[in-house]
Amino acid sequence: MADAFEERKKTHEDKWAHDEELRFKINARRNKLLGMWAAAELGLSGPAAEDYAKAVVAADFEGADHVFRKIRRDFDAAKRGHSDHLIQRQMADLLTVAADQVMHEKKS
Repeated sequence: MADAFEERKKTHEDKWAHDEELRFKINARRNKLLGMWAAAELGLSGPAAEDYAKAVVAADFEGADHVFRKIRRDFDAAKRGHSDHLIQRQMADLLTVAADQVMHEKKS
């Protein structure tokens, strides 16, 4: 009986760890895609766009809302008239794209 409980507990813990890893990968991918989108909106390309995307990914390590605030700040500084709604919509849309990409990679 104790073995069955331990096995169920381990299965639950393994699933939780897998789900957390998947969530992390999806968010990191979304942030990279978002960073590339924002870089293009800011007129960046090539290595400058890649560096900007990396900075957007890194902003997520400071907290969930830091990605939005970084892009909002950068758009304001560059006098881009993008609304909060547009940025948030892009974040939501790219989360779906990122999830699809990561899930497709897992099956390959």
